[in-house]
Amino acid sequence: MTLFPVGVFVALFSLFAAGLVQAHEGHVHGDETPPDSVQSAPRATATSALFELVAVANGPELTVYLDRFETNEPVTEAVIVVETPAGPATATKEGDVFRVDTPWSAEPGAYELLFTIEAGTDVDFLTATLTIPETAVASSGTSGPVAGAWQLQAGLASVADRLRRSDPALIAVGTMGFLSGLLVMVLRRRQVVVAGVLIIGVALAAGSTMAFAEAMPQGAVVIRDVAQRLPDGRIFGPKAAQRILAIRTLAAVEGEHRRSIEMAGRVIPDPNASGFVQTAIGGRLLPPPGGFPALGATVKAGQVMAMVEPSLAAADQSSIRQSKAELDQDINLSERQYERIRPLARSGAVSQAQMEEAELTLQGLRDRRAALDSLRMEAETLVAPVSGVVSKANAALGLIAETNTEVFHIIDPSKLWVEAALFGDMALASSASVAGPDKAAVSLELVGAGFAEDGQAQPVHYRISDPAAGLRVGARVTVFAETAGVIKGISAPREAVIRGTNGENLVFVHTGPEIFEPRTVRIEPLDGGRVIIVAGVTAGDRVVTQGAELLNQLR
Repeated sequence: MTLFPVGVFVALFSLFAAGLVQAHEGHVHGDETPPDSVQSAPRATATSALFELVAVANGPELTVYLDRFETNEPVTEAVIVVETPAGPATATKEGDVFRVDTPWSAEPGAYELLFTIEAGTDVDFLTATLTIPETAVASSGTSGPVAGAWQLQAGLASVADRLRRSDPALIAVGTMGFLSGLLVMVLRRRQVVVAGVLIIGVALAAGSTMAFAEAMPQGAVVIRDVAQRLPDGRIFGPKAAQRILAIRTLAAVEGEHRRSIEMAGRVIPDPNASGFVQTAIGGRLLPPPGGFPALGATVKAGQVMAMVEPSLAAADQSSIRQSKAELDQDINLSERQYERIRPLARSGAVSQAQMEEAELTLQGLRDRRAALDSLRMEAETLVAPVSGVVSKANAALGLIAETNTEVFHIIDPSKLWVEAALFGDMALASSASVAGPDKAAVSLELVGAGFAEDGQAQPVHYRISDPAAGLRVGARVTVFAETAGVIKGISAPREAVIRGTNGENLVFVHTGPEIFEPRTVRIEPLDGGRVIIVAGVTAGDRVVTQGAELLNQLR
């Protein structure tokens, strides 16, 4: 009973393996890029010195994307007239795109289109060819059971295509192992007839799949409007995805630039526009009539910030009491002496000078005693040395402040400096820059440089030219200082250069309306917002300046 299924298995497996080998003939290995399978829908593209246009066919409608050629910025205010096979048609604005009714695009064929564009003072004419393939019409026009059968056949064709791309020997071995195991399992249950039917069904399914795969047209259009990375590393980004990712470009221009060096630095206040409020004596803090200034409050020079009531320790108080007692005793003795000298001076027994000396001694003792009585009543007044903003506050009711305690720190935010550390002996130019919070370059002016101590870094001070740059005191920054050297290259924003998976510096070049090519580049620092591309990009290339990091995430 076991001879029938084994014979059927051998015969059918031979036919199946032969079909695999025959299906593999003529296939070329390699990472090829079939253009028809890349684009999501039939489209027409056109470019000029002013505009870049992509028209995507979506059933009986044409979606038109219009951008500036150099910057890739969407053009939303324009008048577009299209010369179609059915006559001229005016595009209707819908958001940031334009739409044109094209009932003729439901039929396959190649259609020549002429676009007349008026955007402000710019007028341009663009020609493009829209090709509607047979497969696109079939896939978009079928429905019901026919569409379901088409999708099933397309899935089988996809499997067959994967089989054609694989090694036939490996497929044959794997299939033989699978069917042999299935046959042994069935034979152990003595289901011979079922085994034969099952093997025949598998062979027929595989054969029909191979046959349908050979009948399917190569490079059929797949309706999949998504951005993706191509096998050669380029990025296919539909215009709709470019709008979402806000992709912007800039034409590369080669020129000569000052060579720059990088230095670590931090933002510090201008020493002539900042100051501290400290106590000269120890005591308890008291608020001024308007209360303590809050953190971030604006104050003026001479404004009362706080008051300090002196507080004496027990030892000081004991010393004061002893001093008071001694002064009281001296005052009593001086008063008695003065009372004895005064009548004698009237009679001429004592000179007038002796009487005046006794009077002055008595008055001095009384003043010293009065000063000790008013010692605890006189509070120290703390005033603002400069006008500015309170950046540090250490004041509270009842707080005991010691001598030289820093109660307030006042900074003028419109006058800030940057302190950088220079290693080595290099002549610096008078200008430099740092990167601001918005990635833009903030200009600096050289104030002066000191001398390196113990062979360490040389301190260099710069003045921030633009006080509204958003830099904060204490922020760590990288200073890009210009030198006397000159370098030739292409300047580009820093965000245009990204780091690749292997650590190389990359930029994306907009080579086509929906194609972006990664380029490995060599860069040099220029300023806080730009770098110099020394190699990897040629003049005239459209370099992606915004959204490069998002493009690099596409897979």
